[in-house]
Amino acid sequence: MPRSIQRRRALSQNRQQWGRDTQAVPEVAEQDRFELIVPFYHQRVLESLDAGTAASFDSEELIDLVLQLLRQLETAADAPSIGGVHQALARRIVDEMRGLGPLGPLLRDPDISDILVNGLHSVYVEKGGVLSQVDVRFRDFDHLTRLAQRIAEGVGRRVDELNPMCDARLEDGSRVNIIVPPLAIDGAAISIRRFRQGGFSLQELARGGAMHPGMVTMLEVAARAKLNVVVSGGTGAGKTTILNALSGMIGEEERVVTLEDAAELKMQQPHIVRLESRAPSSEGTGEVTMRDLLKNALRMRPDRIVVGEVRGAEALEAMQAMNTGHPGSMVTVHANSPRDAISRLEYLVMMGAGDMPLSAIRNQVISAVDIVVHASRFSDGKRRVVAITDVIGLEGEVAVLEDIWAYDPGTDRFACSGTRPSFAARVEDAGYADLLTTSMSSARQGFAIN
Repeated sequence: MPRSIQRRRALSQNRQQWGRDTQAVPEVAEQDRFELIVPFYHQRVLESLDAGTAASFDSEELIDLVLQLLRQLETAADAPSIGGVHQALARRIVDEMRGLGPLGPLLRDPDISDILVNGLHSVYVEKGGVLSQVDVRFRDFDHLTRLAQRIAEGVGRRVDELNPMCDARLEDGSRVNIIVPPLAIDGAAISIRRFRQGGFSLQELARGGAMHPGMVTMLEVAARAKLNVVVSGGTGAGKTTILNALSGMIGEEERVVTLEDAAELKMQQPHIVRLESRAPSSEGTGEVTMRDLLKNALRMRPDRIVVGEVRGAEALEAMQAMNTGHPGSMVTVHANSPRDAISRLEYLVMMGAGDMPLSAIRNQVISAVDIVVHASRFSDGKRRVVAITDVIGLEGEVAVLEDIWAYDPGTDRFACSGTRPSFAARVEDAGYADLLTTSMSSARQGFAIN
């Protein structure tokens, strides 16, 4: 019989004995034994500790308090031996109390960018761009479901059989998606996308190989000259990271309104209004969509509007905002290439445009968007800006696009076309001609070494 099955059976057979006779199952591994004693001491700590007192402490203070309680509780006749793992047990109990459970150590690791719980027996993390499975365990399906519910409750959301899906953010800014049974067959699935505190600057992204320094200058031109920017890419390509970095080039005197389904943008300006959509309640009321937010944002005197991700009919309002007095606005969209990004926006605008003809929709999108910044995630885990694309206009019914900068995977180098972009006159009128020249001349020999 496989060892993993033996362990699960041992855990199941001894649930009623947790804390009483852990020596009765000597074949259970030490990590399994640790999992056996967690619920015993967790329950006793909860019985000994006032909830209001616990809530008033930060995590480290609470760990110290739990450590003191553990040394008292382990002297009871029915208490299992802690075996010298007091610190680890105290931290785990605090994680359980704070709704993190076995995921706590992963969330404290600054090098982990994604945590993926695929049901009861499968947890993966991404570190350094590489996915790998980790030895994180849940006692049973109920334990995993309760953890998912506590995470949701901690950010003011609800997840259960009637509302089996949840998209939210944690206190540290991480984005979390939860889906529970009956939709998740193998137990609750939890996906956590983490972001570096403080974010990255464009210069840091260039130093890490995500783009050429000349591309940094081009993006600085786009932000300062108030070009309308679409950041596109697939899942995990780094769209939010790029958008956060771009925000560092927005003037501090500007009023920026951000709109997101789950707030994760970390804009670097002082004058920021952050708006977040709201899912309907269990009674089906109270929903506030991205489209609702965008319509309201236009009444808030924004200098710029930043949409974390356009994924529905709100694209119509976003394109109208870009066309009618809100230059320098920025959005992200899922797409496989810059041209796909334009097509995707056309489709999304169509969702909210009623009977508007496709030609009018296409014209609105093309006139709204100045450049597309496209990012990709490669098989080695690295993320790069693979194109900065000029949206020139229409020839008949065909969108005319031209890459200003592009990445060539075959040579691992970035290239600048050297062609004067369609927005050059606007950049010059805004006083940034020198920056544009610097960007365009930084790769005179064609390909520039990464």
